[in-house]
Amino acid sequence: MNIINDLEIKGKRVLIRVDYNVPIIDGLIADDFRIKASLPTINHCLNMGASVVLMSHLGRPNGKIMPEMSLDPIAFCLEDLTGKEVMFSDDCASEESIELSQQMQPGEIHLLENLRYHEGESKNDDGFSWFLSRHADIYVNDAFGTAHRKHASNVGITKHVKTMAAGFLIEKELKYLCKAINSPKSPVILILGGAKISDKIDLITNMIDKINMILIGGAMAFTFLKAKGVNVGSSLVDEKNIEIANKIIKLAKKKKVDILLPDDCVCSEKLDENEPWRVSSIDLLRESEAGYDIGPETAMNFELLLSDAQTIIWNGPLGVCEIPSFSTGTQFIASVIKNRTDEGVVTIIGGGDTASAIKKSGIDVGFSHVSTGGGASLKLLSGKKLPALEALRMYG
Repeated sequence: MNIINDLEIKGKRVLIRVDYNVPIIDGLIADDFRIKASLPTINHCLNMGASVVLMSHLGRPNGKIMPEMSLDPIAFCLEDLTGKEVMFSDDCASEESIELSQQMQPGEIHLLENLRYHEGESKNDDGFSWFLSRHADIYVNDAFGTAHRKHASNVGITKHVKTMAAGFLIEKELKYLCKAINSPKSPVILILGGAKISDKIDLITNMIDKINMILIGGAMAFTFLKAKGVNVGSSLVDEKNIEIANKIIKLAKKKKVDILLPDDCVCSEKLDENEPWRVSSIDLLRESEAGYDIGPETAMNFELLLSDAQTIIWNGPLGVCEIPSFSTGTQFIASVIKNRTDEGVVTIIGGGDTASAIKKSGIDVGFSHVSTGGGASLKLLSGKKLPALEALRMYG
C-alpha cells in the first residue's frame, strides 16, 4: 500500500480527501479536532513543494446548496492553523474551480465547497468522480471518517487517477485499530456503551477471542440486564435484540470472557436536565424511573477492573452526556483511561459519540489513539473491509 511519503510530489498538485465534517455554530468551528488531524498530511505536501487541493463533505445537504453547511468557515480556520492563505471555490466541480486548481503554484492551498452539494458524491457517480479527478495530478485519501462509505470522492475517483496513496491520518488509524484486532497486548478490556446492541454485535463477535473482559454501560446495558431477568424500571430496552443479548452472554461464557454490567445507575423519571435525579441500585429502580448513567459503585468497579488491563478499547458513551447530570460516569471513566495511558497502557477511543463525549468532559487528549471515525472504526474493529481502503488497494 502507498502512503503519501512514498510518493514523489515535488511540483505536483495533490488532491486530498479530508474529513471536515465538523460542527459549525454561527459561522464558527465548534470542534477543530478533525481539521487538526489533517494537518500532518497537508504540511508534508506543502513542505515537499506540492500544492494542495482539499475536498470534504459537511452534513447531509442531499444534493442541495445549503449555506449553513458551507465549508467557507473552515478556510479561515485552516489559514489560522497553517499560516497560509487558503483559496476557496464555491463549487467543487465547476470549470472555474478546476481551472484554479490547475493554475496553482507550489505551496498554495485550495479548499473546495461541500462535496454533498452534488448528488453525484453520495451516489458514487462516475461523471462526478471524473470532474473531481481533474483538480490534481495525485490523489490522497486521508478521510478515515468516511472510509466505510462508497462515494465518488473516496471510491469512484480512484478509477480516474494513476497515482494515489493514503495520508498519515489513515496510516495512524490503521496502525492502532488493526493492531487492536490482530495482536493486542493482554489483558484486553472492551468497554461498550451507546444504545444499540445491533451496532456492536459484529464487533463483539470479531474481538471475542482477543479480549478478556467486556464492561457495558449506556442504554445497551439495560437490554443485557433485562435479558438476564434483572429489573430495569422504565429504562430504554432494545426489545428486538434481547435474544441477541442472550446469545452474546452465552458466547462470552463459552469463550471465558467476563461481561460486567452496572450494579447501580443515575436515574430519573424524565430525560431532562431540570428533572430531579437520584442514584439507585439497579434492583431498586422504581417502575417509573429510567437509568441514564452508570452509578458511582459501577464506576468504581470499572476502575478497579481497568487497573489490570494492558489494552483498553472503548466504543460508546456510558450515559446521556448531553445532560451534565448524566455525564459523570463517562467523565470518570475517561479520566481513569487517561491515567492508564500515562502508565503505558494502549488506549483506543472509538470516534463519533465516544470522541464527542470525552471532548465534552474536557479530557480529549492523553490517549494512545482517538479515532476520527465512529462508523469506520466500528466496522474495522468488526472485521469488515472499508470500501475506501479497498479502492486504495490497501488490502493486498
